[in-house]
Amino acid sequence: MSDESGKSWPRGYWNLMFTQFQGAFSDNALRWLVIFPVLASATLADAQKDDFASHASLLFAVPFLLFSTIGGWMADRFSKRSVMIGVKLCEILIMCYAALALAWENQALQLAAICMMGVHSTFFAPAKYGIMPEILPTSKLSSGNGILELLTFIGIILGTFAGGWMAETLVHHEVWSGLLLALLAGIGCLTSFGIAKVPAADPVKKLNFNILAEIWINLRVMKQDRDLWRANWGNTGFFFVATLVQINLALFSQKVFHLKPTEQAWLQAALSLGIGVGSMLAGRLSRGRIEYGLIPFGTGMMALAGFCMGLPGVSQAWFTAALALLGVGGGLFIVPVVSVLQHRPSPQTKGAVQGAVSWLSWVGIAAAAITQSILSGKLHLGYDRVFWFCGAVAAITGLFVTWSRPSAVPDMIARWKNRGTE
Repeated sequence: MSDESGKSWPRGYWNLMFTQFQGAFSDNALRWLVIFPVLASATLADAQKDDFASHASLLFAVPFLLFSTIGGWMADRFSKRSVMIGVKLCEILIMCYAALALAWENQALQLAAICMMGVHSTFFAPAKYGIMPEILPTSKLSSGNGILELLTFIGIILGTFAGGWMAETLVHHEVWSGLLLALLAGIGCLTSFGIAKVPAADPVKKLNFNILAEIWINLRVMKQDRDLWRANWGNTGFFFVATLVQINLALFSQKVFHLKPTEQAWLQAALSLGIGVGSMLAGRLSRGRIEYGLIPFGTGMMALAGFCMGLPGVSQAWFTAALALLGVGGGLFIVPVVSVLQHRPSPQTKGAVQGAVSWLSWVGIAAAAITQSILSGKLHLGYDRVFWFCGAVAAITGLFVTWSRPSAVPDMIARWKNRGTE
């Protein structure tokens, strides 16, 4: 595959893409392999199902809150390639443990496996995002991120389907599911060896064990750059909305549409595929730039889709279409945001900044899990109205971006017109 200038993509980039795809697939396959049987259980009360779904997402988020700064330090202190290889080796062991937890049908041990995969992703994320500007020129960064997000969400789609399928077809034989995921982790480890070799950005960097102090230092670094600062909070907001939609979607599809796990996976697929398509579209529309003007368009689509999803009596077909639209909007939103977060930091702080970004992303994810419990639990808000809440958050974000950067959309449209007349 080539970009617009005809220059080929570096081989190490595609190894990174496949390694990320495998990780996204396995993360979601394991998570939904654990969650789907609980949601489909006839012996548990609705409140218990709600709590389990929220707790599973929260346990995946906790490692990011505890270890993201260490992951950021590792991405700067060592070669990002070496960090990713080490993480993939650990994933093999985690999935072997998950196989035992599934074989024993022990929910506590299964939740622990989800938590350990959260630790795995905590150390992988800063190295993954930090290496992108090291192996790609700036002109390819938006397109490269578009491909990365597309493959990530295709992995999420297939992982969600796989989790649902295995939950239904391998009842009381779940050990085979775990062993299959361990095998896939081995394949992902092999592909990680093909990632481009890069030197350590700061080989003498010292580790700060004070998590909050390290986060505070990195936030102060980001605050000095206005675009970097706003992108950081935009990224946090994206993960808050995306997680809240995903948790609520699992509950809504089971209780309103009365869908089986494998049928619910189609809705998860519509959302994930939408984000992937939107991310790829953002990469194409950016045309070698970081295109801020795409952000208001993305949030506007998310707000419209959230409103449509919460309409009383919405049909499954219209709901699915709106869900895909929400995903497309999310993809248009997140690609320029991620590109800013990768491009703006100095080479010596990319890993640390990505660690802080990752930490705040999971603050958003944890907040979404708590918000779901509050909205549908204590406040007794209907699942359809939770989608309205998500749309409102997206709308507020879009209005803020439009207000703070009023020339972004007109400038983007002007560039498109100029391209059209060339």
